[in-house]
Amino acid sequence: MEKHPDGYVAYPLGIQGQGVVVGEGDTYEEALNDVRSAILFHVETFGESVLKSESSILEAFVTEASI
Repeated sequence: MEKHPDGYVAYPLGIQGQGVVVGEGDTYEEALNDVRSAILFHVETFGESVLKSESSILEAFVTEASI
């Protein structure tokens, strides 16, 4: 989830398949609901195999670094 001056953008990690899955909204909750809907649509379109990841990533962390 990213917060921008004009709202929020959410995108899941580890989704396989075609296209980009993104959600957006004026609030955190709106963006979360939108990305959930986008994930559901992606699964319905391309099948549940898009949820199967061959990645060895166990967790993802978001951090900020300045240079």
